[in-house]
Amino acid sequence: MFGIKFVKFEPGLYVFRLKGGKVIQKGESLSFYYFAPTTSLVAIPTGSSDVPFIFTETTLDFQEITVQGQITYRISDPEKTAKLLNYGLNSKTLQYLSEDPEKLPQRLINSVQVVTKSEIKRLTLKASLQSSEEIVRKVVNELSADKMVQSLGLEILGVSILAVKPNPETAKALEAETREEILRESDQAIFLRRNSAVEKERSIKENELNTEIAIENKNREIRQTQMESEKLVQAKQQEMLEVELKFKIQQEEKNKLLVSLQVENEKKASEAKAYAITALMKAYEGVDPAVLQTLASVGMEPSKLIALAFQGLAEKSEKIGQLNISPDLLNELMKKK
Repeated sequence: MFGIKFVKFEPGLYVFRLKGGKVIQKGESLSFYYFAPTTSLVAIPTGSSDVPFIFTETTLDFQEITVQGQITYRISDPEKTAKLLNYGLNSKTLQYLSEDPEKLPQRLINSVQVVTKSEIKRLTLKASLQSSEEIVRKVVNELSADKMVQSLGLEILGVSILAVKPNPETAKALEAETREEILRESDQAIFLRRNSAVEKERSIKENELNTEIAIENKNREIRQTQMESEKLVQAKQQEMLEVELKFKIQQEEKNKLLVSLQVENEKKASEAKAYAITALMKAYEGVDPAVLQTLASVGMEPSKLIALAFQGLAEKSEKIGQLNISPDLLNELMKKK
């Protein structure tokens, strides 16, 4: 009524109320009555704002890439901002009188693009695709030290690089190259795996051969030990045979000596007996044979005497006409047989 109005500003807006070109009230979240025809209002948002950006740049190897990201900032010094940009409000509609509030994000985007461009033109395509964190650090440092940002009273809260993409044709080429690299790595992995399997199999074969060689060496050592043992046994047996042979030779020599002694003794006994017989025969020379026979029959058994009697009868059978022998005598002779 009569141009007097009431206004209440929400939190996050820093407000200047001016009258006659002078600030008569300022602060955040103000509410007051004002006379619209003579009052000017300035409202500057102090909350954080997110500004997305996307632009195309060229790498060191002349490849186009698209950089997509976001800037987060806030107006930390509204008085500086109010001096450089028009954030004045229409006192009746409370709408901004100029497009400056909309130009601020674009100025930040331009600053980000300048820094990003200077960074990307030093990198190749592949390096750019892998350097988003380095680009972010560079942009944050450059913007924080930028005079325009400081003059506007801005605070850079953060910069995010959401994507760094090549153009579709280049992306396909990179995909093909990467695919080939992956296939090569796969083939290399298969080769290494097969080679490892071959090496392991060769190692197993070598171990088996070494084991067989060790077994053969051990068997050879056992055979050598057995042969040496057999050799020692044979040597011992040979030694025993030699000892036994020497003993037998000694025994044979002793037997030979004994036989010689026996022969010598028998020879001497025979000579003594022959001498005795010769002496006896000389004693019997000239003696009647009948006498000798009679002497020989001394002490002879009756049966032998009867036999000699019959022998004498047989010798003189031509002179005997008839000879009678009693049965009793024959029976006696037969019983003794």
